[in-house]
Amino acid sequence: MRLETTMSQRLEQKMILAPRMIQSMEILQLPIMALQERIEQELQENPVLELQEDADEPADAESAADADLRRDTEPEPNSDESGDSEWDFDRLDALSKDWEDHFNEEHRPSRNGLEEEADKKHDAMQNMPSRPQSLHDYLNDQLSFLDLTPEQARLARFIIAHISDNGRLEVPLADIAKAYDQPVTVEEVEDALHYVQKLDPPGVGGRTLEECLLLQLTPEIPHADVVRVLIQHHLEDIQHNRLPAIQKKTGFELTVIKKALEALRRLNPWPGSGFATSNIPYVVPDIIVERTDDGDYTVRLTDDWVPHVHISRRYLEMYRDKSASPQDREYLKRKIQAAQWLLDSIEQRRHTLEKVTRAIIQHQRAFLDHGPEHIEPLKMQQIADQVGVHVTTVSRAVDDKWVQTPRGIFPLKRFFGGGTQTASGEEVAWETIKQKLLEIIDKEDKSNPLSDEDLVRKLSEAGYPVARRTVTKYRKMLKIPSSRQRKDWTLTSR
Repeated sequence: MRLETTMSQRLEQKMILAPRMIQSMEILQLPIMALQERIEQELQENPVLELQEDADEPADAESAADADLRRDTEPEPNSDESGDSEWDFDRLDALSKDWEDHFNEEHRPSRNGLEEEADKKHDAMQNMPSRPQSLHDYLNDQLSFLDLTPEQARLARFIIAHISDNGRLEVPLADIAKAYDQPVTVEEVEDALHYVQKLDPPGVGGRTLEECLLLQLTPEIPHADVVRVLIQHHLEDIQHNRLPAIQKKTGFELTVIKKALEALRRLNPWPGSGFATSNIPYVVPDIIVERTDDGDYTVRLTDDWVPHVHISRRYLEMYRDKSASPQDREYLKRKIQAAQWLLDSIEQRRHTLEKVTRAIIQHQRAFLDHGPEHIEPLKMQQIADQVGVHVTTVSRAVDDKWVQTPRGIFPLKRFFGGGTQTASGEEVAWETIKQKLLEIIDKEDKSNPLSDEDLVRKLSEAGYPVARRTVTKYRKMLKIPSSRQRKDWTLTSR
């Protein structure tokens, strides 16, 4: 084998994205709250950016000067974007003159203003909700009401520390005994656990689903004896709705079993769920679609959430100062250029979101007029062709964005989806078929529920020819049980 080094030439094409284009795509993909955080981060990292207190007048002045300067100074389309950008700074110099009347660098907040700001922060802290009591705190508070020795109470608190937030004890007792800082037997741990299981909420400290449910049984519960038998021996049969099998094994009547099941469903398999601190995510829509008096729809962006920023006039003057050192002017040039790129990317995001949303509303007019069941099949490529952008731009524009409509708040991706043809040849969205599937199952005879094959036939009769696997997939997506699990056996016995 011969080893040697050679030199050769090769011609190839590469697409290299400029930093400005990469930033523009990143800004476009951000939802409204993430964009707010990004701008606040840029305000901290880039000293030439300033928060614009009065967003209306400077924006008008900027847009007027910006339009004139772009016509006069914008480079040729083939020019290198990463090269010399002096035209950007000339435009910013002109803008700084327009901002002269609107911004005063000598202005400083008064003492009264600082006090008012402090009062607002104090009021906000006063209105913050206090930390809710946790399950473990609640259980520890109750131990003082039990007749326990100090060592038993200490061991009980150690057990409570191992109870999950859902109220179950999922750690084996042997592991708890080994982890305790003093020698203790498994029997002693189990004795202490019995005290913990007497605490509120009922069922806390249960090691299994069966034990958790049995701890909640009291003589006052209707058909408590039957419920106990169901818990101890027939949880799997209940899961699969095998009531005849339970009747055959226990000898109980179906009506009694059904009443016992109703009592069983009132028990809580997760006793600690009431103490779980669930952080409910609040959706802030990026776009608002409103219906006008003439029946049309208007589209506007929720810009109130986005901080209005501008480039500091003081730093522009420092950059224009020829007596400044080359290092300082080069640093300011980079920062001003980065700030201008950010402002341009935010404005580009605004225009793209508006155009894409308007195009979506045109296609989904029936959805807004009549409801979700009238949604039309729509692909992102259709919107991209209509707006005149690449399909990936549409994908980034709708990603994680929410729109507020007269029909409710929906993710923008909700308006996209495939479909199929009806028996008459019309296009129908899969979402419409899901709604029809729910309607058919809701009206079925619960004593003899429809199988997936029956659902296929019913949908075909309604003009929606679909495959059985599609019906099964959508039934599972909608969390609809199988026909056997939906069957009401008490209706069959009548």
